[in-house]
Amino acid sequence: MTFSGFPPSALRLYEDLAADNSKEAWRLRHRERYERDVRAPMDELAADLGTFFEEWAGPGAVQVLGPVRDTRMSHDKSPYKTYQGAYLDLLPCLGLWVHLDRDGLYASGRWYPYAGAEVTRYRAAVEEEDGGTELAAITGRLAEQGFVLGGDRLRSRPRGVPADHPRLELLRHRKIDAGRRQGPAAGLHTARAGEFVRETWLLVRPLLDWMAARELTPKPRERGVDVPS
Repeated sequence: MTFSGFPPSALRLYEDLAADNSKEAWRLRHRERYERDVRAPMDELAADLGTFFEEWAGPGAVQVLGPVRDTRMSHDKSPYKTYQGAYLDLLPCLGLWVHLDRDGLYASGRWYPYAGAEVTRYRAAVEEEDGGTELAAITGRLAEQGFVLGGDRLRSRPRGVPADHPRLELLRHRKIDAGRRQGPAAGLHTARAGEFVRETWLLVRPLLDWMAARELTPKPRERGVDVPS
């Protein structure tokens, strides 16, 4: 089926989960609503997005996450996620994201390196005048289009970077998530929600291309062999 929006009950599910995130409540009250009102439309959205962006990452590349949280490394032991996410990775640690939660729909482009080597290369690229100026222009355009530049970043500044550096805010980042939201009043319950995600992913692509062109993602490994960095 073609995606036609998320029903209002999908948002109410996450309000109810915030109030009672127990396994018993999930089994008795939440699971059926989740499968019908959240998972089914998200699967439809992922299929539509996968077809639209097939040339970027191949067929069926948009992956939908499950509802169970991995609590092994988290202080929060609540068993179920309070959002429904899906993603399209273009390279390791670089890709596109969408999730539904109690406030509506959020779509973004993400760079989420696992190692300090990628962060070091990123900061060197931002320090470089041409590359850094280009990134500042890209993020400036995104801000004008309603994007918020988030992601993990330093509270102060990297060691050795002056307080008056023209791109200090960009240099603080250790990860980047550039995204925007669509609330219930903006067509969330219609096919316009899918149009919002497609448009967001197209608009944020220049940021991801900037990252990819500078090889700011982990280098692939052959099985059993480390590739020198």
